[in-house]
Amino acid sequence: MRLAALFSGGKDSTYSILLAQRSGHSVDILLTFVPQSVDSYLFHYPNIHLTPLQAEAMQKKHVIYPIGERPEEEVLDRALEELRNQVEGLLVGVVASSFQKKRVMETAARHGLQVVTPLWSRDPETILKGLLAEKFAVIVVAVAAAGLGEEWLGRELDEKAVTELFELRKTLGVNPVGEGGEIETFVLDCPLFRKRVTPVVTKKVWRGFHGYLYIEKACLADKTT
Repeated sequence: MRLAALFSGGKDSTYSILLAQRSGHSVDILLTFVPQSVDSYLFHYPNIHLTPLQAEAMQKKHVIYPIGERPEEEVLDRALEELRNQVEGLLVGVVASSFQKKRVMETAARHGLQVVTPLWSRDPETILKGLLAEKFAVIVVAVAAAGLGEEWLGRELDEKAVTELFELRKTLGVNPVGEGGEIETFVLDCPLFRKRVTPVVTKKVWRGFHGYLYIEKACLADKTT
């Protein structure tokens, strides 16, 4: 099936593209929606401005939709109206948010598009171990949960970090994949990328109990391995 993917630059949307393609789908277009703030209830916010670099690394068509003052569902609806004759379905990296899945499925159905969700209801351990096995280079760019302090910003999700996240799930109830907004991520490299995204200038913004890493400047670099 020809798909357009909701693409945020984070681990879930990127991993979903890899899984969908391996299942025989063709992911032809990346759709990135740019909300006004981190408070968006449907779309990812931190470092969304760098998704064009990731799209270039994947050599895929990329379309950006600013949200502005309009309702997020309205912007999504208009985007799918424009794309309904170019693709047959919509790829979404949702894991456990029934609210997000329901909103997207209702909008897609109005335009005759199927929704593909490779990560839906998958166990967090399966997802994170899959990312490690596929050699995804992923960094944490936002945290908003007890046990996740400023030191997590910019940290790579390696085996040690994943182990700590599961310990936090036991002690504080943190969702290891961050589906509830506890963690936001940014993919630097993965099997889909022809080149690696390299942050050049970064800045941490911390607001008491939550914060994010703003990547002011980044570039594409040749892979070393």
